[in-house]
Amino acid sequence: MNNLKRIFSYAVLIIASIISIFPFLWMIVSSTNKSVDVTKGRLLPGSHFMQNLHNLMDTADLGTALMNSAKISITTTVLGMLIASLAGYGFEIYKSKAKDVVFNILLLSMMIPFAALMVPLFRMFGTISQTVPMIGIDTLTAVVLPTVTTAFLIFFFRQSTKMFPKEILEAGRIDGLTEIGVFFRIYIPTMKTSYAAAAIITFMASWNSYLWPLVILQSPEKMTVPLLISNLGSSYAPDFGIIMTAIVIATLPAALIFFLMQKHFVAGMMGSVK
Repeated sequence: MNNLKRIFSYAVLIIASIISIFPFLWMIVSSTNKSVDVTKGRLLPGSHFMQNLHNLMDTADLGTALMNSAKISITTTVLGMLIASLAGYGFEIYKSKAKDVVFNILLLSMMIPFAALMVPLFRMFGTISQTVPMIGIDTLTAVVLPTVTTAFLIFFFRQSTKMFPKEILEAGRIDGLTEIGVFFRIYIPTMKTSYAAAAIITFMASWNSYLWPLVILQSPEKMTVPLLISNLGSSYAPDFGIIMTAIVIATLPAALIFFLMQKHFVAGMMGSVK
């Protein structure tokens, strides 16, 4: 009976793995084939990857798009980690009667879809453009600011801080550290797994962001990778070999970061503190 359960479990896991991995394998295989082969559903690797890459470089400014996405994602991740962890730390460590009320209002903001905020945000940045063009419409800063941190990240850091040993904070204060010193010299090094998990989530969300950059960015030289891929697919006769090659290249940075930090990611999502 136990053997049958084990066989059934492995069979389910194998099927689930195949279903999960197949789109990535098909994407990689398609990047090596011609557009007509991709349309036919060819599942065997071809020999046209370098040709597709060459055509991609000739068709679109991939380097600029990758640089723009990198700037936005890295800036959003670094600032998001700092702001969200400071907020989560403050909500959990410091006691106040109004703290829970403010936190509950913050959580309620998660129920508002971003699509409902785009028009007010666009009008706000349009007004800012008249006085401070550097952070107005058609700037990378305007992409970063509305998404620099989220209620989810603050909630995540507050929940992670519940597992943080408060005795360490008291020891740091007794040793003469300021509250800022306690945060940067004790809290951050101890909560590195939580930071790793949050960094992966934030970076991947920012790297794959499409809707807000589409609305706020207007110049071709400010285009991000998702916008570039969308433009490649919106032509009259799209070359699917080129599109798949662009998707493979766009997937590599996020995949690399995830695989390098996956152990910390799992530990951080489980709430462990080291």
